[in-house]
Amino acid sequence: MPAPRIQALFHHRARAGSAPPGPPCVSLRLPFLVLAVLALASPAAAAGIPIRMEERELRAAGIELAPVQPEPGTTDISLPGVAAVPPHQLRIVAAPAAGLVEAMLAAPDERVAAGQPLARLRSNELVEAQRAFLEALTRDALARNKLWRDEALLRERIIAERRVLTTRAEAEAARATLDERRQLLALLGMAQADVRALAERREIAPALAIASPAAGVVLQRQAAPGERVAQAAPLFTVAQVDPLWVSLQAPLSVIGALGPGARVSLPAQGLEGTVLRLGQSVDPATQSVAVVAEVQGTTGRLRPGQVAQVTVALEPNGVAQWRVPAGAVVRHRERPWVFVRTPEGFAATPVTLVAETAQSASIRAELATGDRVAARGLLTLLATLAGTDRD
Repeated sequence: MPAPRIQALFHHRARAGSAPPGPPCVSLRLPFLVLAVLALASPAAAAGIPIRMEERELRAAGIELAPVQPEPGTTDISLPGVAAVPPHQLRIVAAPAAGLVEAMLAAPDERVAAGQPLARLRSNELVEAQRAFLEALTRDALARNKLWRDEALLRERIIAERRVLTTRAEAEAARATLDERRQLLALLGMAQADVRALAERREIAPALAIASPAAGVVLQRQAAPGERVAQAAPLFTVAQVDPLWVSLQAPLSVIGALGPGARVSLPAQGLEGTVLRLGQSVDPATQSVAVVAEVQGTTGRLRPGQVAQVTVALEPNGVAQWRVPAGAVVRHRERPWVFVRTPEGFAATPVTLVAETAQSASIRAELATGDRVAARGLLTLLATLAGTDRD
């Protein structure tokens, strides 16, 4: 059928009333524009999972609403922590050789200086190492004298050069053996001054004083006088107790508002510090993450193993912070959510839980002033939200 005839037939049917007259276009578009404006009024409504619910369904479910209240962006949370010595500040003083502990010269919790004697050890291995050193010292002297004599004979053309080369190689081997024996005495804990005295006097000492490698506090003593110990057996644990690390278990919900460099304080001890790092795994039993903070100036005020209450400052991260009733926050998909009221019903919105008490909760989310959230009767909403996972 030609196009003019189709157009004429359409106009004819419209005049004849064969098609019901439709409402004006503006009447169809106006409700949708109003709903769009209302939905865009709350950023959370656009970002959350929509849940359709009429007013009568809301009343039947017993859902009560509460307005969100803005609050400052910085919030402190209080968590228990345990003080510990950083690994790089621990020193394990071990027996350099197998032997008998003659005396323990330091007690637990005693402050010691670097180089201070901690124990005295009598060892057959030490005696044997000194004997081998003196033997190597004698062989080195003989090799050097022989080399000096052969070089003098070579200059007078009495011996062949090949003999001098052999003597020089023997002298170098004797020197290498002497250096090896000297290093062995150092590994056994003998100081350079003691090694020099041994070379000069040639008197073998049957016992060795074991010194502290660094200044600190004796945390543990693992041996007793009269005890026989094996080589590398631990005798003392010495630690520098300032600064200390404090280990915390922070709830998973606040990790998003916590990071390295965050400020911490110990009010009871009058100490301050900063967060060093956050754990990369979650404790399945407590759903918490390990946090390690470093605290300075701990001498006399905080001790390794001490439990202290730690206040952690959660700095603002650019997202507005709000206070809502504690019952308005639910857990789903291992994170907190709130249900924000919208014209169609609610918008399930994920939030960051900053702090929580029995009455209220501080959250961070893209909400707006005037938004209302479901505070009571959330069972129906939570069931609907869980149903979206199955869908």
